[in-house]
Amino acid sequence: MVTAFARKIVKQYGFNTKIESTINRREALADANYVIVTISVGGPKWTHYNRKIALKYGVNEGVGDTLGPGGVFYAARHVPPILDICHDMEELCPSAWLLNYTNPMAIISWATSDYTRIKNVGLCHSVQGTASELARYMGIPVNELSYWVAGINHMAWFLKLQWHRKDVYPLLREKFKDQSIYSAPNAHWAGPDMVRAEIFKTFGYFHTESSVHMSEYTPYFRKRPELFKMYQLKYLFDDNWIQKRREEDEEFKQLINSDQKFTINHSGEYGSIIINSIETGKPSRINGNVKNKNLITNLPYGCCVEVPCLVDKEGIHPCYVGDLPPQLAALNRTNINVQELAVRGIVEKDKTKIFQSILLDPLTGALLTIDETRQMVDEIFQAEKEYLKDYK
Repeated sequence: MVTAFARKIVKQYGFNTKIESTINRREALADANYVIVTISVGGPKWTHYNRKIALKYGVNEGVGDTLGPGGVFYAARHVPPILDICHDMEELCPSAWLLNYTNPMAIISWATSDYTRIKNVGLCHSVQGTASELARYMGIPVNELSYWVAGINHMAWFLKLQWHRKDVYPLLREKFKDQSIYSAPNAHWAGPDMVRAEIFKTFGYFHTESSVHMSEYTPYFRKRPELFKMYQLKYLFDDNWIQKRREEDEEFKQLINSDQKFTINHSGEYGSIIINSIETGKPSRINGNVKNKNLITNLPYGCCVEVPCLVDKEGIHPCYVGDLPPQLAALNRTNINVQELAVRGIVEKDKTKIFQSILLDPLTGALLTIDETRQMVDEIFQAEKEYLKDYK
């Protein structure tokens, strides 16, 4: 389907671009300069099924692709094939850059950096997406907003937020005195932005990603029905979700096969920006997920951090950030604890470490006992035995 779409775009615009597709991974990787990974092992079925098991035990994750039971098992399905891709790259295109878009970003990037020799960066759209949302909240053109963002994926912090070289955090705080600004159903693509507003007011800085996601990564929001109501959180768990996805795919196929013309607009995703900078030497700045080599000095060395990176003909250069404000580093560490044990558990195929990682998840810990968590983890392992073989 993607091949057909790409060929239609090439034909429509008269580009001199050769599109090839294959299901042979080694054939695809041979002599590549860039490898962009956007995979889903088992498809949406398993993400849906894991959330269903977690919900049975009282853990309503909402999305479930980053942390907690859903995120850790999502990683358990995705880390092994991505490491296999990297090992093939070591043989077939050892100088290529791996640009990973697959979640859970931090766990995958951490494993890739620790267990392969491939140059890699994890890419997300949450920084530039949140910048657009903040500009809209404040009534500022997004191209006039400047910012410096660092932390971990889905929980990075706008450490500086400026307009015409002036700090606009006071303006944002003033705007957020009016709850209607961020509580409207269309405040964010995922709905009302109540959780992010609460975190901002409580901890002093605005973070990336959605309220739905942030409510999963902390113990404060998804543990009682009245809190769901207070923060306008939806139970995103939907038995019709897989069918809706099939219908969307069918609509896309019909568009491809129609006479409709497509308009090309840059998505804001970093992948093509990186490639353009390396190929042309025109510098750019992105936010990338990389190994923490004293970039954020009050987060653990070696973990995966999301920091500003300069890109030029020589590649991707992560920027030094220094210490985060201590309250922000503390929130990040609660997630890093889960990520570290998940990486080790997945690579070592150690059920105990997987269990311990989920036991340390802030939301799971707020809801379940140790025994309940163990039962939930055992049930998910049993359900996913097709993908999770040789675990001890």
